[in-house]
Amino acid sequence: MTDQEQPDVDIRTAEPDHLLREHGLDLRLLHPWPGLETPFRGAWCVLRPGDVTEAHAHHEREMFIAMAGRAEVVCNGRRRQLAAGDIALMKGGIEHHIVNGHDEDFSYYAIWWGRSMSAEFLAATDDAP
Repeated sequence: MTDQEQPDVDIRTAEPDHLLREHGLDLRLLHPWPGLETPFRGAWCVLRPGDVTEAHAHHEREMFIAMAGRAEVVCNGRRRQLAAGDIALMKGGIEHHIVNGHDEDFSYYAIWWGRSMSAEFLAATDDAP
C-alpha cells in the first residue's frame, strides 16, 4: 500500500483483549505499532482488584488518564486517590506505583515522554512530507 492508499484512520480494535501480565498489572504497549512514529510512548493498563504495580522511577514525565474504576497513586510514599475521569501528571525522577485496593478493575492509559523520545521522533520524521 502506498502513502496515497493509506487510510486516514488506523484503528486497533479490542485492545483490552490483548493485555499481557507485566510489572504487577495487565497492559498493552502502544509500541510497536508498524508505521506509527510518536514523540511519546503509551500503554493501556488494567489493575485487577488487589494489584500493586512495581515501584519505579524514570527520567521521563508520565501521565495517567483514568478510564474506569479507582485506585491510589503512591508518589514518594504519599498516597493520592485516582478515579475514572481523573488525570495524574508526574515529573521525572519521582518513585511511584499504583495500588488497587478496591473490588473492581482500575483501567487507565499511561503516556510517558522525554527528550530522547522527541529526538528519535524528529530524526525519524525529518524527511517526512
